[in-house]
Amino acid sequence: MFPSLRADCARCAAVCCVALSFDRSLGFPIDKPAGQRCPHLDGAARCSIHQSRERRGFAGCVRYDCLGAGQRVTAELELTPGWWSRRDDRTRVLEAFARVRLTHQLLEFLVAAEELDLTHPQEEQRRAWVERVLRSCGDSTLEAAVLEFLRGLGAVRR
Repeated sequence: MFPSLRADCARCAAVCCVALSFDRSLGFPIDKPAGQRCPHLDGAARCSIHQSRERRGFAGCVRYDCLGAGQRVTAELELTPGWWSRRDDRTRVLEAFARVRLTHQLLEFLVAAEELDLTHPQEEQRRAWVERVLRSCGDSTLEAAVLEFLRGLGAVRR
């Protein structure tokens, strides 16, 4: 089954709000290391400032798109609010999120390449890469090969 590549925060247990780091900048008014819960995350795994994120300086949160990795990890690991407080769960979730996010990024590129004027062999290769990426979720050894294939199509710059 092809995963959704659209973020759905309502179906996520705040994976991004814990997994990602951010540095004080125009997009974030505070520093937050990866693996640490955002201070605006409530106990129900919801953002307590969701409606006012941009106004409060969290434009980076508004712009970020996990490509559906957050809700996929939430569903596959059956996460419940508070998962971040259990060290073993946190480690497992952070690792899963990194793998799924990479997979979804590669799939996004491969789906976008479908819009190119591909020859029949190129389209067959593209489909084969999609299947391979789907079967090997998060295999970082595929990343370079997929990107090289896409560069050959002119879809990704070096």
